Amino acid sequence: MTPKKRILSGMRPTGPLHLGNLHGALANWVRMQEEYDCFFFIADWHALTSDYEDTSRISGYRRELMLDWLSVGLTPEKSTMFVQSLIKEHAELYLILSMITPVPWLERNPTYKDQIVQLSNKDLSTFGFLGYPVLQAADIIMYKAQGVPVGADQVPHVEITREIARRFNYLYGKVFPEPDAILTPTPKVLGWDRRKMSKSYDNAIYLSESPEDIRKKAARYITDPARMRKSDPGNPDVCNVFDYHKIYSDPDTVEDVDHKCRNALRGCVECKKIMADRLVAYLEPIREKRRYYEENMDRVDEIIATGSDLARQVAEKTMAEVRSVLKI
Repeated sequence: MTPKKRILSGMRPTGPLHLGNLHGALANWVRMQEEYDCFFFIADWHALTSDYEDTSRISGYRRELMLDWLSVGLTPEKSTMFVQSLIKEHAELYLILSMITPVPWLERNPTYKDQIVQLSNKDLSTFGFLGYPVLQAADIIMYKAQGVPVGADQVPHVEITREIARRFNYLYGKVFPEPDAILTPTPKVLGWDRRKMSKSYDNAIYLSESPEDIRKKAARYITDPARMRKSDPGNPDVCNVFDYHKIYSDPDTVEDVDHKCRNALRGCVECKKIMADRLVAYLEPIREKRRYYEENMDRVDEIIATGSDLARQVAEKTMAEVRSVLKI
């Protein structure tokens, strides 16, 4: 029997997950559990790259992140889920890789420049922020992952990892495979203000939110900006609410919404209410599973501990190889 291809990905514990996280990564992770040998980690050391001034919430966010993962369908029976900082080998490999990584590789990273602009309220002039792609490379090649599921904007990170692995293998002998980026399809899910859904923009709907809060937020969504009155025909193709209908409503409802919008037979307020009802129904199984784990937090802590033990065994074996080829 051919062994499953191994993949690895992670998320920083910076707060509750939202619909953008679900459709941008988590839904694909859940599907991938059936096809791949999956390693998913909570990247709490990575959280320090931008949130180093206040670390008080990171520990709590780790458990919240695991709750969100479990609630959407990730399961320890099919995936190894662990916490980065519990595997000290990550720090050791990060140190070794930093010795061989040219600084210009890091400075040309497009995300490095983008984040400095987007997070202008934070001082990111640190070695850790510049060098986080090296830690990311250590995270990935530690488990000899052959693939990394990412969106198109994350492909440069995987390419840096490939370059670092290639350089290590050239200098010391082949130890690491060069992982491929696995591009994952993601539906269009924007925040209520039509910007990318983000905690920092305060425009997100979170997986753990109550139906009441979801409906309140849905009422704020921007629709067709050219439709000023209910009697004006609308254009669903430019409407954020219609994009949500295409994800959360059944085909008959989507067709009905499209027709009544274009022919001014339904107003935007009512359309938002219908969308909110569909979204609430979609998220109810996720909330229900989350409630179960919230009532059994000992089980959540057990999953974290067991997954981290399994990951550590793999990491220890990898680092034994690394030390051997380095002759240290």
